[in-house]
Amino acid sequence: MKKEFLFHVTTAWNYGELPNPKSHLSKVDGRDELVISAAREFKGDDQHHNPEDLLLRALSSCHMMSYFYICQQHDIELLNYTDRATGTLSLREDNSGGFSKVTLNPEVTLKDPSQESLAMSLHKKAHELCFIANSVSFPVIINSIFN
Repeated sequence: MKKEFLFHVTTAWNYGELPNPKSHLSKVDGRDELVISAAREFKGDDQHHNPEDLLLRALSSCHMMSYFYICQQHDIELLNYTDRATGTLSLREDNSGGFSKVTLNPEVTLKDPSQESLAMSLHKKAHELCFIANSVSFPVIINSIFN
């Protein structure tokens, strides 16, 4: 039996409500609203989140949570995890475009360094489990580092 989960977001814009006309509000019930704007490169307000950064954050965060889950299944204890992700957005001549790739660069510290080989291999399984990575059509590259 297939399970489905439904998520809700309300996006709202009113003329003159925010100083930059490319800025708007994003609301999820029970949580703080976010002011979102176009990226600075597209004449947005760089003091606010933009959809491109939010997508990159979602991929990085989802991979980390999937990795934590799979490490727990293999009794691997993590002491630290930092990802400095990058995304490449490519524009076409007609000004349409999209991400052409994202690179995740998770830097991981293990409690037991002898588990490094197994821990390294688990990034592949985490990627396969990541809901957000499974939802995008561009490659997500994972360059893991252990220290």
